[in-house]
Amino acid sequence: MAQAKISAKVSGEGQSQGGGQLRGRFCRSTSMADRSSRLLENLDQLELRVEALRDAATAMEQEKEALLEMIHSIQNSQDMRNISEGEREELSLTANRLMGRTLTVEVSVETIRNPQQQESLLHATKIIDEAVNKLMDDLEDSRSRLMSLYGACTSEVPSGPVDQKFQSVVIGCAIEDQKKIKRRLETLLRNIENAEKSIMLLEPQKTSSQQLCINNKD
Repeated sequence: MAQAKISAKVSGEGQSQGGGQLRGRFCRSTSMADRSSRLLENLDQLELRVEALRDAATAMEQEKEALLEMIHSIQNSQDMRNISEGEREELSLTANRLMGRTLTVEVSVETIRNPQQQESLLHATKIIDEAVNKLMDDLEDSRSRLMSLYGACTSEVPSGPVDQKFQSVVIGCAIEDQKKIKRRLETLLRNIENAEKSIMLLEPQKTSSQQLCINNKD
C-alpha cells in the first residue's frame, strides 16, 4: 500500500515536470516566432530601401548619359559654327570643362545575370556595334538597320520593320539590360538625326559659298 502511494507520487511528479517542460517549450517557440516575424519585417523594409537605392543610382546613371549627350550636341551644333572663332574657343573650353566634370561622376549599377542572360547581352551588344561601325560607310542604311533594332525593343507599334531575330535575343536579356539596350538605340538614333540636320543646314551655306565664288569670277 505504501509502495503504491510512493509510485503514484513519483508518477505525479513526472507528469508535473513533463507539463512544465511542454509549457517551457511552447513559450520559447512563441518567442522565436515573434523574433522571426520582426526580422522578416525589417528585411522587407530594407528590401524596399535597397530597390529605391538602385532606382536612384539608375536615374543618376541616365542623367549622366543625358548630360554628356547634350554637351556633345552643343559642341557639334550649327550654332557653334556660326559664331566668331574667339567666342567658339571660349565656349568650347567651357563645354570641355563641363564634360570633364561630368565624367568624374562614377555611377555603376550591376545587373545580376544568369549565364544565358549574359550570353544574350553580349550577342545584342555585338549586333548594335556592327550597325554602328557601318555608319560612316552608309548612313542611311545604318539608320534603317538601327530603326529595325529599336522596333524590336519597343512595346509600341513600330513605324517600320522589326528585326525578329534581334527581338528574340533581347527577350533573353535581363530586364534591366533590355531597358539599357533600348536607351542606347534611342541615343544613337537621336545622334544620327542631329547629324543629318547639321548636314542639311550646311548645304545651303555650301551652295551660297559656291555661288559667291562664281559671281566673284564673273
